[in-house]
Amino acid sequence: MADAVSIFMSIGFSEQKAKETLKNEALTSTLKKAIEQAQGLLGSASVDKTAGTLLYNMVTRLKDTNRLSFLTEYIITQKITSELQLSAALDFLKSHPQENLDRLEFETACGVGVVVTPEQIEDAVRTLHSLRLLWNRFGLCSSGEARTALKWADGKIVKNEVDMQVLHLLGPKTEADLEKKPKVYFYCPCFVVPHTYPFSAETGKSLMEQLRGEALKFHKPGENYKTEGYVVTPNTMNLLKKHLEETGGQVRTRFPPEPNGILHIGHAKAINFNFGFAKANNGICFLRYDDTNPEKEEEKYFTAIREMVEWLGYKPYAVTHASDNFQLLYDLAVDLIRRGHAYVCHQRGEELKGHNVPPSPWRERPVEESLILFDRMRKGMFAEGEVTLRMKMVMEDGKMDPVAYRIKYTPHHRTGDTWCIYPTYDYTHCLCDSIENITHSLCTKEFQSRRSSYFWLCNALDVYCPVQWEYGRLNLTYTVVSKRKIIKLVETGIVRDWDDPRLFTLTALRRRGFPPQAINNFCARVGVTVAQTTMEPHLLEACVREVLNDTAPRAMAVLEPLKVTITNLPTNAQVNTCIIPDFPANEAKGSHVVPFSKTIFIEKSDFREVMEKGYKRLTPDQPVGLRHAGYVISVQRVIKDGCGNVCELEVTCASSDSVEKPKAFIQWVSNPLQCEVRLYERLFLHKNPEDPAEVPAGFLTDINPYSLTVIESALVDRSVGKSKVFDKFQFERVGYFSVDPDSTSEKLVFNRTVTLKEDPGKI
Repeated sequence: MADAVSIFMSIGFSEQKAKETLKNEALTSTLKKAIEQAQGLLGSASVDKTAGTLLYNMVTRLKDTNRLSFLTEYIITQKITSELQLSAALDFLKSHPQENLDRLEFETACGVGVVVTPEQIEDAVRTLHSLRLLWNRFGLCSSGEARTALKWADGKIVKNEVDMQVLHLLGPKTEADLEKKPKVYFYCPCFVVPHTYPFSAETGKSLMEQLRGEALKFHKPGENYKTEGYVVTPNTMNLLKKHLEETGGQVRTRFPPEPNGILHIGHAKAINFNFGFAKANNGICFLRYDDTNPEKEEEKYFTAIREMVEWLGYKPYAVTHASDNFQLLYDLAVDLIRRGHAYVCHQRGEELKGHNVPPSPWRERPVEESLILFDRMRKGMFAEGEVTLRMKMVMEDGKMDPVAYRIKYTPHHRTGDTWCIYPTYDYTHCLCDSIENITHSLCTKEFQSRRSSYFWLCNALDVYCPVQWEYGRLNLTYTVVSKRKIIKLVETGIVRDWDDPRLFTLTALRRRGFPPQAINNFCARVGVTVAQTTMEPHLLEACVREVLNDTAPRAMAVLEPLKVTITNLPTNAQVNTCIIPDFPANEAKGSHVVPFSKTIFIEKSDFREVMEKGYKRLTPDQPVGLRHAGYVISVQRVIKDGCGNVCELEVTCASSDSVEKPKAFIQWVSNPLQCEVRLYERLFLHKNPEDPAEVPAGFLTDINPYSLTVIESALVDRSVGKSKVFDKFQFERVGYFSVDPDSTSEKLVFNRTVTLKEDPGKI
């Protein structure tokens, strides 16, 4: 250890830095090799601190250690003398993984031999337009532009020159200059990107169109090898060349759900990301069912998944199934065994659970023996759980030799009894991506631990290897989305089915009346981040209101009717009609007609027998206006039932033009339709019902007893009489509502989608 410390200190490390470096064995080994090679080139001379720093930075960032000697030589011979040149050199090597490099091309790419004098720097900075300097003074640094013009110049000298010339032109900075500029976030179909003021509308638009957050790091089709962690083999470039010939350089993504449940709000983000990213890059997106577990798959899930994808507005380039490739996947498994990368194992499932599972005693079983046993598995000569096919590799989470095939004597939804062995996700996913020539395999963060197996399997079989990119899941508070837990809610009768409007499955949200545009807008606002995102339901509600405000025609309804008789309605107006605009803010979008007679109905809450401070609606001493009718009514008589409850009002009316303007206008209905209205609130009482710290007794004990209120005798105006299922309306002063599939020709059923204004107590 003492020798290693002295070696590292010889290139300018402090003793502490040297000891910290020794904690990383791989880094220590590679750095020692680089120093030994450097000393061999220098002879008796020592490595100076600048070269030592470059050697250290090179070693920490170099992925292909076969290039260690090559880069060390350039650093020690002072052909690479700056961090900027080193970064360019590393980028060049990353994008040129082939063995034989063109040295001239390499040296041009990283500025070898380029000398920039102080005079050149001064002249280049001076050529920057003074208005450009003025603009950059307030938020942007023009030294960046100067460094672009003088790529290999010393950054410190450039910055000093820029600062000096700015000072000469503008004088010292003021307090206003030093104020921190606020950030603004632009939303685009897939990503959220922060930018700093100042900006113009045109600038903002172009930034929205061009910048895509995390996607700026995404590789171009055919340049998979530029991705961090991507494994390059001797045949990689040939495989990528063939891939480009087959795809024409087209971006290809896929949305690969398991057909064993209904999609939820988190899937909406995945759908938007996969389909949206492909669309933004003029690419294509597949809908691929990962149907490798016949025990849990049902036709209704296949149908519902495609229906929801199309409901959100996306059309798959093709609908495929993992089962389409069962024969090819089997053939590849045989090849994997022949290559010595897989074996048949007799360990039981319970033996493979948990951490630190001991290696299989059959790991080194002869290839021919595994081939025979795998063929017997295929022919149904073993019981379920008796044997598996396992891959010889260690995953990122430490799991050793994941299972590739297992036995299941369950008929498959599409292939029937043809197969009794089925591939696992770890085996199937990357190979189906490869078969479909996927360029960007986008998946949620929990699959990051499978990235190494993804790359390993493609390379072990020497097939085209796509790139897996992970992003954070989208979660909502006050709900559960786990298939197992939703099934529990259904089985216990807490909710009716997967499409119960209190759930956050996509079928439930559609039934509730959420427009697909609102869900897509919500996903865009959430954006795509590496970290998991947990949002409040009211943020989704806000997106729903924005869409429905522009698209849901208005109608009038009363949920708790109170009969009102107008005693002095003019004789010629005993049965009149009123023209009501569908969208009061834009009457050109249409209108509908409702009757107006001497008997109308208002909301019970819009009348109070005793006047209270701040109450602006109808009382015996306070008139109220009727929306769209042109009348103001005043109470003449309050009629009560045998229990003392108000059951009817007798009122007089006057033209709104002839009396003082009332303090409020209320909705009403005349000759209405009776309907059923369902009001929804949060299904759970606590924000995180699955968290034992919040709900120790489990999520089933956290149900909100008032999550559903059914009003069976609400009244609505006749304009909605011919509505179809999922038609949406704004019931004025009440909320947004959608026609439920339970509706019949005799009686409509409406679900409240959202209230008119945000209410933190409701979903």
